[in-house]
Amino acid sequence: METIWELDFYSRPILDENQKKIWEVLLCESPLDTRQPTDNLFRYSQFCPNQQVNSIWLREALEKAIAQAKQTPKKIRFFRRQMSNMITKACQELEIPAQATRRTYTLELWLQQRIQEFYPHQPGYEPSAAASSFVRYQPQTPQAMPDALQGEQWTFVSLEASAFEEMNEWGIDFGEAFPLSMRGIAPDTSIPGIIVFSSRAKPLAAWMSGLELVYFRFEDSSPARLLLETGASDCWIMDNIKDPKILAQAKDFESAKQNASEVHFLAVQSSPTSETFAGFWLLQELK
Repeated sequence: METIWELDFYSRPILDENQKKIWEVLLCESPLDTRQPTDNLFRYSQFCPNQQVNSIWLREALEKAIAQAKQTPKKIRFFRRQMSNMITKACQELEIPAQATRRTYTLELWLQQRIQEFYPHQPGYEPSAAASSFVRYQPQTPQAMPDALQGEQWTFVSLEASAFEEMNEWGIDFGEAFPLSMRGIAPDTSIPGIIVFSSRAKPLAAWMSGLELVYFRFEDSSPARLLLETGASDCWIMDNIKDPKILAQAKDFESAKQNASEVHFLAVQSSPTSETFAGFWLLQELK
């Protein structure tokens, strides 16, 4: 199985003896399916003095992490767009593709945990600086969905969380998942989703696989619309919703997301009678 890492390199709410923020690199493995054990996922952390923050230091930290993991990741994901140049340069020197994306679910949960449980117990902790250790970028203006990403029909559906235990046995051409246990989701929780049907299902799923799918959200505006968030900042208009019945379903979809820790899914099939998936992705909106 391929290995993908998630990376954050930024200042932390910890001050050194000169009252300068200490930086830190965090690296963690992305679980890629629902059955992957989470207790042995690779994690690496290293503090960096403020005066040494550069791509050379980051590259050397990556080399240490690779030596410790005894493998090189196929790709590294990161969510801080302002660190793009430094992260990309360090990764390029190691011939590792770097991808700016908000699909860094494991990293963001780990960072939240460290903000709440780890940093407050470190010497030099500065509570007023804690907020800057995390970031939420403003959504970009939604764009029309490219023709290559449009199916012929779509519908809202749901599956019980327990069903995903068998996801490895489903016929799926393109996709990615994660263990629902990491989100504390009970087996009987209803996980909402969207299925897109297309006669060109496999090419459609192939296109989607390169977008770094992040999450769907329903915008109850005028007109109401279903939006697909991808990559570092892209936002696509899946559909403008006018039908009152579909509008009610969209609102139920958002409610079901909230009940499932914002976890949901996207599936791509050739037809409603198909027994396989051209694409299937578990998604999550982190707030």
